[in-house]
Amino acid sequence: MKGAIISLGSKSSIMVAEAMKKYFDEVEMIQLRNVEVSLGKDAGVLYEGKPLGYYDFIYVKGSFRYANLLRSIAGMLEKKVPYMPLPGNVFSIAHNKLLTQLILQQHNIPMPKTYVSPNVESAKELLEKVNYPIVMKFPEGTQGKGVMFADSLASASSLLDALGVLNQPFIIQEYVETDGTDIRALVVGDKVIGAMRRIAQKEEKRANIHAGGKGEFILLDRETTKVAVDAAKALDADVLGVDILEGGLGPQVIEVNASPGLQGLNEVSTLDIPDELAKFFFRKTEEVIKGKKTEDAKSVMKQIALENGDTQEVVSTLQFRGEKIILPEFVSKLTRFNDRKEYSIKAKRGKLEIEEFKI
Repeated sequence: MKGAIISLGSKSSIMVAEAMKKYFDEVEMIQLRNVEVSLGKDAGVLYEGKPLGYYDFIYVKGSFRYANLLRSIAGMLEKKVPYMPLPGNVFSIAHNKLLTQLILQQHNIPMPKTYVSPNVESAKELLEKVNYPIVMKFPEGTQGKGVMFADSLASASSLLDALGVLNQPFIIQEYVETDGTDIRALVVGDKVIGAMRRIAQKEEKRANIHAGGKGEFILLDRETTKVAVDAAKALDADVLGVDILEGGLGPQVIEVNASPGLQGLNEVSTLDIPDELAKFFFRKTEEVIKGKKTEDAKSVMKQIALENGDTQEVVSTLQFRGEKIILPEFVSKLTRFNDRKEYSIKAKRGKLEIEEFKI
């Protein structure tokens, strides 16, 4: 089997690609910056100006700055590549904190109390109603960037005055006290294959590793594991980093990451995280390909049966055009009825018989 990773060439991507070489026959690294999507008559994905070749598996990942391109690539390839762990819509949702919160809400995933403000005026009204401290975030951004902390109305108002010039909507979220820690869980399929507790630097509220936080191994309890897996399922993602706060109300999801970094987690984990990912990708791809071959074989056998005139029976609804019944396509293929012959039709309530009329 042939697999590929389309990415910006991060260390995590390289780690996974190297691990995949133990399972896939061929593995290629494809630089995201050299990929284009062509729409219209000759729609397709181009790499370095040429149509992207065939792969049994492709893992698409990258920075939030490339969210639209990532979605376009994945959306274009979904029906052409047997298995991809991330569908196109994941990139639009996961790279936008607002859309993430909406999806989590729709699937009853626990999260901190959250408000969305489209402008400064409405935000000022919100600031007088919320419980402090609060966290203020821009919808887009990763690695803790664009996340601010305010412990009072005065400090929140000062931040608001500064943010107002950017003319962007932003999210206001009630702060959950965790002593500067959070949990990063890596969900793969229906399991959490690794988790770490991230600890913020002194005087820092963000526990992200890229913000200077440190990670330590943690074994998640059943409730937190379920929350992480449910969050990934809500986004229909087979690979997802889920950030969770351990508060007095239980685990609450604050963010998700469709392109999670693996270095920090791999350093503290008891498992080889890139290898676990590679094995999952290989097994899932193999499973999908075998399933497709089975479906193709069934389709061939069904076609042979139609050509040989074997009796076929299906349970189906009927389509009507006015008072006329439109029969399923297999009926005409199997019976070989045509409009040049006459037919005997017998009908009564709940039953219809049609056969060729012979003198």
